[in-house]
Amino acid sequence: MQLWLIPALPLAGFLINGLLGRRLGQKAVSAVGVGSSALAFLWTLRVFTAWGGSTGAQIERYFTWIQTGALEVELAFYLDRLTLVMLLVVTGVGTLIHLYSTGYMAREGGYYRFFAFLNLFLFFMLVLVLAANYLLLFVGWEGVGLSSYLLIGFWFRRSSAAEAGKKAFLVNRIGDFGFSLGILLMYVSFRSLDFTTVFARAGQAETATLTAIALLLFVGAAGKSAQVPLYVWLPDAMEGPTPVSALIHAATMVTAGVYMVARSAALFAGAPAALEVVAAVGLLTAFLAATIGLVQTDIKRVLAYSTVSQLGYMFLALGVGAQGAAIFHLMTHAFFKALLFLAAGSVIHALGGEQDLRRMGGLARRIPITAATFVTGALALAGLPPLAGFFSKDEILVQAYLRSPALFAVGLLTAALTSFYVFRAVFLAFCGESRLEAAAEHHLHESPPVMTGPLGALAVLSVVGGWVGWSGLAGMLGAPTFGQWLAPVFAGAGSRTEAPRALELGLAGLSVAAALAGAALAYWCYLARPELSRRLAEGAGVFYRLVQRKYYVDEIYGAAVVRPILAVSTGFLWKALDAGVIDGLVNQVGRQSKQTGEVLRLMQSGNLRSYAGWVVLGAVAVLALMGALAR
Repeated sequence: MQLWLIPALPLAGFLINGLLGRRLGQKAVSAVGVGSSALAFLWTLRVFTAWGGSTGAQIERYFTWIQTGALEVELAFYLDRLTLVMLLVVTGVGTLIHLYSTGYMAREGGYYRFFAFLNLFLFFMLVLVLAANYLLLFVGWEGVGLSSYLLIGFWFRRSSAAEAGKKAFLVNRIGDFGFSLGILLMYVSFRSLDFTTVFARAGQAETATLTAIALLLFVGAAGKSAQVPLYVWLPDAMEGPTPVSALIHAATMVTAGVYMVARSAALFAGAPAALEVVAAVGLLTAFLAATIGLVQTDIKRVLAYSTVSQLGYMFLALGVGAQGAAIFHLMTHAFFKALLFLAAGSVIHALGGEQDLRRMGGLARRIPITAATFVTGALALAGLPPLAGFFSKDEILVQAYLRSPALFAVGLLTAALTSFYVFRAVFLAFCGESRLEAAAEHHLHESPPVMTGPLGALAVLSVVGGWVGWSGLAGMLGAPTFGQWLAPVFAGAGSRTEAPRALELGLAGLSVAAALAGAALAYWCYLARPELSRRLAEGAGVFYRLVQRKYYVDEIYGAAVVRPILAVSTGFLWKALDAGVIDGLVNQVGRQSKQTGEVLRLMQSGNLRSYAGWVVLGAVAVLALMGALAR
């Protein structure tokens, strides 16, 4: 099927724009950047149609990449239904974001560089999801981390953007260290890194070994997919351009950890303790991030914490063995969260850079297309039927209930919080009286078609994208639901169970009620009685300040990790060891050489009789030495 063409096309776009973009001109750069992504999407569609109804996996082997001793790693791509879903999401949503970027970044410097970095990211992400072994997956994994660093810090002259890029890079390195240890332990245990071999041998491995491997892999996933305690990089990553937030931090990169854990389902199936950790961390992340999102005033940061929370939902599904539900939510989340970020970018573009919700209001009358698409994304995120988020979130909550009603209860509360904070953003930005400053009011305008077009496409996907998981529609069409279609990938690894129809409908009703309650409370606090939000904040007291300061996690990391490391590195390693000892020794050698030279310089008087005397004296000394040796 020539799978290599899918990542090769964005790579070609990166090389062309990166090497020649400065001379090509903006239109040519746009054509190369968008065209390479679109061609990758079209080739993915061709692969999808050629794949047919196959339930197995196909491996395309190209050549032996590494061979040393017993280790042999091939450059090979792995195709199954999970890979197809990821390919369609990455290339499809990626193409829409590339197209949107041609309008959003049109007046920014470094235009060619931006599209080169976008194409580079797409290349590495496609390598990650196509890889047939863990080492090649790790190459893509590290590549998207590098690309993320370049894109987050794209406006590198802004210190906040440069610091955010470094923070993302360093925090991800912590997770990647755990991931690399997991790969090493995997090779020691199975003598292979190929998916087919590792998964086949996992059934014979000891539980302790599988648990250690699974937990180490999850450390990597927690870093890349922003889970507690390694989530702190993602909100700061909003310093990058908005298309970067949509592509990397909503639809693709942050879901890499979810994909990796789902791909490794055979390993996690033999490690029940690891699955419990995954579920607990996911649920904790979902709840904490949702509470922080309640009080954010930057429209992009509201969505950033929402992303962290929704990723927690996906890991909750993975932890209860519902891998299909996790991937289903990954797909629908890519649609509606990319839509929300791009619509937020359209708001920021319309207001000349304004991002503070407190300085908006009444925008629905002035930018109706942006407002309609943002509200569509908000409805999907809140999980209201018949939009996409309802079907995938409901599937996760049902599976959580079947595992433990306590998991369901926390998940349901998180759903209510989600609805509250997203509709809080809707009401503050688009409803009520205008609070715009004069400069933003003067700049206000609807975005051009090249930006609103992708918004419309994503809005449609956010409405209908979840219908593939609706059993009613599947029954009418005589087709499997999304979960049933994906089930062969996780055969023998998942523990998903079918809930009784009455129970499923009852839980769905509770989920919808929670979403409606959250939306109604947001309406009451920010439209009907705006003063109520201030009174609630004052009444919450310590809890409000705790959430507003994001539970002081950054401050705790600064006190417990950052400042001690800086103290050791600057106070001891630099000033004491490097400057005091190493440089001190080198400088002392220099000083001694200088002093010796000063003494020897006295012998260089320039007087010929003096030189002759020294020669005679030297000759006498040599003769005396030779005489002494002769005796």
